Amino acid sequence: MATALLLLLQLVSLASASHHYGGTVTYSYKGRNPDGSFRVDFRNRVTHDGCQYSHSQTCSTGNCGLVTNQQRSITDRSTNAPQSNRQWCETETVEQRKVPTDKPFDMRASSCCWIRTRNGVSGWRFQTQVDLGSRSDTGKPNRSPDIAILPFLRVPQNCPRTYKLMSFDPDGDTVRCRYGDIRNIECSGCNLPSGFVLEQGSCSLHYRNAIANPSVFGFELVVEDFPQRPISLSYTDGTQSYKAPLNPMRHKRASFQTYPPTTAAPTTTAAPTRTVAPTTTTDNRHLHGTTPLSKLPLQFSFLVDPPAPSCVDGLYLPKFVHPTPEDGQHINAEVNKEVEIRVRAQASHATLHDIIISGPLNITKHRSTRGDFVIRWTPGPDDVGDHYPICFAVESVIDPASTLPPQTTIYYGLHSHVTQSPQSGIYQSEMRCVLVNIGQRLIESHVTCHESSMTVEVERSSLPGLHEDHLRLSDPSNTACNLQTNSNSTHIIAVVPLNACGTQIEEDEENLVFKNEITTVDNIHDLVTRNHLLEVQFYCQYPKRGNVSQGFTAHRRNVVVWDKGFGKFTYEFEFYPDSQYRQMIDPGLYPLEYDVTNRIFMQIEAKSTANNTQLFVESCSAAPYDTPNYWPTYSIIENGCNLDQTVQVHRSANPRQFRFSMEAFQFIGLHDQVYISCSVLMCEAGSSGTRCSQGCINSPLTGHHHHRKREAITQSARHFISQGPLRLKRSAESTGSPATPLNLNLVFIVGCLLAAAGMISAVALYKVRASKVKYQPLASFEN
Repeated sequence: MATALLLLLQLVSLASASHHYGGTVTYSYKGRNPDGSFRVDFRNRVTHDGCQYSHSQTCSTGNCGLVTNQQRSITDRSTNAPQSNRQWCETETVEQRKVPTDKPFDMRASSCCWIRTRNGVSGWRFQTQVDLGSRSDTGKPNRSPDIAILPFLRVPQNCPRTYKLMSFDPDGDTVRCRYGDIRNIECSGCNLPSGFVLEQGSCSLHYRNAIANPSVFGFELVVEDFPQRPISLSYTDGTQSYKAPLNPMRHKRASFQTYPPTTAAPTTTAAPTRTVAPTTTTDNRHLHGTTPLSKLPLQFSFLVDPPAPSCVDGLYLPKFVHPTPEDGQHINAEVNKEVEIRVRAQASHATLHDIIISGPLNITKHRSTRGDFVIRWTPGPDDVGDHYPICFAVESVIDPASTLPPQTTIYYGLHSHVTQSPQSGIYQSEMRCVLVNIGQRLIESHVTCHESSMTVEVERSSLPGLHEDHLRLSDPSNTACNLQTNSNSTHIIAVVPLNACGTQIEEDEENLVFKNEITTVDNIHDLVTRNHLLEVQFYCQYPKRGNVSQGFTAHRRNVVVWDKGFGKFTYEFEFYPDSQYRQMIDPGLYPLEYDVTNRIFMQIEAKSTANNTQLFVESCSAAPYDTPNYWPTYSIIENGCNLDQTVQVHRSANPRQFRFSMEAFQFIGLHDQVYISCSVLMCEAGSSGTRCSQGCINSPLTGHHHHRKREAITQSARHFISQGPLRLKRSAESTGSPATPLNLNLVFIVGCLLAAAGMISAVALYKVRASKVKYQPLASFEN
């Protein structure tokens, strides 16, 4: 039994390490624990072809201590890979370690296998070297370089490109990026792929030329830091060690390789080809006497795609434009305040598809309906003094009308070429990395989101020497935007309407975001200023979607969609006697009863003064019971399309109102009541590309959807509020002929028998047993 269990664990370990795309490891010294031990945080970032995989490091030399806490989250995932299941997923695991001594130690992780590589890399090897001795120049333990790269890079075969690997050292040390050269410890293949040049001092990787192939190059780099002048490291046991600067005299050997010209489409413009490219490598043997302060693994996958029609950025390959930050830019951030990085790109001959990112734990990415990408991350109190790199690239997909000519000659290697039909591809922009520096919170502010406004309160004590006379919102022309109106002796307070004071609205897949800022000016009536001493940016985020449920037995309070820390919109679901919608039905008259000949008039309204928003009702369904996940339900509206043939939509001048009506019905069977539930969302009014602007999205059964019987649908219980049911008047109160229901029921029974005759008996029997209740709307003349 024990042997079988051990074998199983070994298989699980191999599975978790398989399909490796790359990864990095960094560490951060966090101070002494009360018992004198050392706290060190390790950030282990790895990429596999599934999000369920991860790996852990083991101690190889020295005393590595114990793990006291661990967090793990998904950083990013994509389906742009050419192999296996066509996906990759990057996760980061943060381990807090309690280390009893400040002496050096090594941690390692290794297993099999990389995804299929073309340069002989099979198993992967990580080595992390840590030395916590106190430096003579800073008086503190060494801090490792902050390194980062995207886990999956790709480039067209015919487009040379340079990648600057993020390698910032918080101690100001010299950082070197080299290819691993200790087999089975630092690397598996230990050879820099042909067609690439690695500049070790600047950590720059140059892609020159390689043949397109669905297999990737596996890169196994090592990042090391060296002091700029000789220093000593002192340990608590009284011993010392010495570290020397990196020897500037590097023994280089250079070779020159001749590459063939690479040809793209004859009618397009390709980047100039290079017939001669130097490949420089470094002999590391002379460095045996120069040991680094730390050693970190840096591994990633690199895919060479078929040639692009053009290598000019902005045509097929996305080109970054303002306000995208520059590569290497430093961004200052404060604890518990969200960092927002806005990325914008353009590609005139392709469609922007996605942004891929790599960053710290709990980073998120969004895409606005205007096409911008937004990266957000909130540092915590434990991040003060640390530096976090964030890397990103935008990917585009080629438009069908912009493909290569039907037959294109493409060169592969020195003398060979093939003629192939072009295929649509994915094009990746340049990679950019920024560094986020975490400091203490400087400005104490608090934002409260209301139904139609935002309130921001800023402590005066955090704004020394500044008065509200020299502070203003984005647009102070409205008297409601004057900061003096609500401020007091301790706080500067702004109550900002969602539709005034220069408030901007943005939209992504899930939320509406209203933004504004308080800035310093020489004169509050100035339109511009060159003396911005302060910028307090704030926003309220409102979930667009919510399930609004309303019945008819009692009239309760309005439905509010609310999430902690976010804003809220209030939705009202009322019933009216006719299509004029002048006066809603008195709540005291509930429960409401209808004949099947009656039409039910309903209105859903989003209560908000923001005049740049609109309401969209995505779906409505009916069920005989007051349960959010009751099965089955009858669809009235689905994907914005009217499924019930009696539904009519009535116009309203208010974009936040939705008026509709339908004929009363009941469920076939013993049910004499109906509950209605609708899923609604809010959008930016007039903005193209939103779910609201798309309207009805037809199902594959377009043209027949009003006969469709709705399958099971599960609705979120988070916003489900019961106020049902709607009741039909009994037969004694109705005017229909007593013979009519019998005839209809006979027709219905005959139809069911004919349908059952066409089925396999076993399936038919299963259907009868599994579905006790059949349902459909009754005709208007049926009781």
